[in-house]
Amino acid sequence: MLIAHVLRDKGADVHTLPMNATLQQAAEELHVRKVGALVVIDAESALIGVFSERDLAREIARRGEAALSTEVGAAMTRKVITAHPDETIDDCLSRMTDRRIRHLPVVEQGRLAGIVSIGDLVKHRIAAVEAEAAAMQAYITAH
Repeated sequence: MLIAHVLRDKGADVHTLPMNATLQQAAEELHVRKVGALVVIDAESALIGVFSERDLAREIARRGEAALSTEVGAAMTRKVITAHPDETIDDCLSRMTDRRIRHLPVVEQGRLAGIVSIGDLVKHRIAAVEAEAAAMQAYITAH
């Protein structure tokens, strides 16, 4: 199964914020959107980073409450690892595990096409395994 199938099922909505948003604003957005990461964009809506709950926790641990007035651009992950819609779920799961990340922005032809979480991919992988098992069981029962 491909990342494109995941995006088709879950939708291509991506929650974004500008790099000059504060960590307080980012925390509120994470809470309101019920997501674990936000894509950081520049004035032209180009992907420039990812800001996650982990980034927020790290900054608060370092600087305490004062971190909340920090701009997202200073705390975000800049070396963004991305996926392409034509990649397989297994390839992306492997990349996420190796890199210890939980979110992959999906980029196609230089533009943001969506975002997938490790939870999204595991959910689809489990569904595929269950469908395979059901097909095998139906085949065995029929023969």
